[in-house]
Amino acid sequence: MKNTNSKLPRFPEPYWRDTANLPAFSKLSKHITVDAAVVGGGITGITSAYLLAKEGLKVALIDSDCLLNGTTGHTTAKVTIQHDLIYHELIQHVGTDGAKHYYEANQAGLDFIRNTVEEKNIPCDFSNQDAVLYAVSDESLDKLLKEKDAYDAIGIPYEFIEKLPLNIDIKGALVVKNQAQFHPLNYLHALLEEMLQSGVQIYENTAIIDVKGTKEEPVLLSNEGFEVTCEHVIAATHFPFYDGNGFYFARMYADRSYVISAKTSKPYPGGMYLSVDEPKRSLRSASSSGQDVVLIGGEGHKAGQEKDTHKLYEKLEGFGEDIFGLEEITHRWSAQDLFTLDKIPYIGPLTSSNPNIYAATGFHKWGMTNGTFAAHMLRDLIVKKESRYFDLFTPSRFHSDPGVKEFLKANADVAKHLIAGKIKRPSKTPDDLHADEGCAVMVNGKKAGGYKDEQGVLHLVDMTCTHLGCEVEWNSGDRSWDCPCHGSRFSYKGDVIEGPADKPLKMIKEE
Repeated sequence: MKNTNSKLPRFPEPYWRDTANLPAFSKLSKHITVDAAVVGGGITGITSAYLLAKEGLKVALIDSDCLLNGTTGHTTAKVTIQHDLIYHELIQHVGTDGAKHYYEANQAGLDFIRNTVEEKNIPCDFSNQDAVLYAVSDESLDKLLKEKDAYDAIGIPYEFIEKLPLNIDIKGALVVKNQAQFHPLNYLHALLEEMLQSGVQIYENTAIIDVKGTKEEPVLLSNEGFEVTCEHVIAATHFPFYDGNGFYFARMYADRSYVISAKTSKPYPGGMYLSVDEPKRSLRSASSSGQDVVLIGGEGHKAGQEKDTHKLYEKLEGFGEDIFGLEEITHRWSAQDLFTLDKIPYIGPLTSSNPNIYAATGFHKWGMTNGTFAAHMLRDLIVKKESRYFDLFTPSRFHSDPGVKEFLKANADVAKHLIAGKIKRPSKTPDDLHADEGCAVMVNGKKAGGYKDEQGVLHLVDMTCTHLGCEVEWNSGDRSWDCPCHGSRFSYKGDVIEGPADKPLKMIKEE
């Protein structure tokens, strides 16, 4: 039951998209030939196309939807090397040198964004901020102290403090200075404008559904039958649009988290904050048209594995009310992030048999720096044929620790949800649905997904995910059908919102 006293907006809309003025582009309507085709219009795809064009390559940037309407449009846009509790874990898995390379790569991403904003004078509310990772329990403090030791081993500069300028009692916090925050869409808009001047071809609402051709000359096939012939392909589509027998769906899992932006009664003290303790709490400020808001995030869970997602927004609202007092909640939205088995992104050739098709995915919740670095690494692989970071990020790597354990855990979870979804029998019928309610219902003697919109119109879909046959679950907060196995998402009408599924859910009619 939704809280009737909540200040939450009725519909989700990310703050970034609502406060940006983005150009629109036509769909692909002819066969084209380019040097490099970049599929996916988020920070990785746009930065990749930008860098390749500067190298003199003829480039096409293609998105199945509107540019910047995916993960980049739904981020919290913290630009930092402080990625939760990552470095202690990395040292255990890939050694101190590997962990240091991860730090250096993300520092390079941060430096590029900062330098680009300064050199081009991009109006994107870029500001240097402290990144703060804090613990409120003794158990989390122990983890934080291990992370501090990892910082020492790698050479990451930091401060350790015992009090925050917020109404939160803590046991300790790690502070990394000279990090940043910005408006990601306004930043990327400036890159798009420069790319257009350099001849990059940009297409929206163009889904790439297959790859044909040869290893040396891949040919992309669009959903309307047009072909893109090229030498190099970058799959920057969050989940790779083409798997190529890389089994990415079995080597990653999708996590959803939630954000609200709010005008607050108490002033915001500056800084970007993230809790070590669960449930996560993320804080930063933002400004647009002279109005300041605070972004409050957290409440993450595996995609499709939380039934009442609206209550997660309400928990963030309650946290914000306690800390700041909320005068108005301007926006609410959710984001979906992909985690690899070892939390290191997959950046490099899709598979050994697809050397000219490159993947960039699995940034977990840190796509601003990871995605920017990925674009540079792929540029180097395409132009220079090498990168000193190749061994750490290549998708073909496999570390026995934690690879085997996490692989078995992730796929056991998939099997559990696959079986559970098949045996559950709904107790409701379409007549039981209220306006703006969705759930599994019985129709014509079979299970279906039903949603009754605010006008009382019933929308019925087959609940079998078109990827690998798991049963989707209703996401009440975002009004979507989400797959608990591999994170595919569909609109209430069955259209694909997010992969790995590339076909819509089947519509059902009542007999």
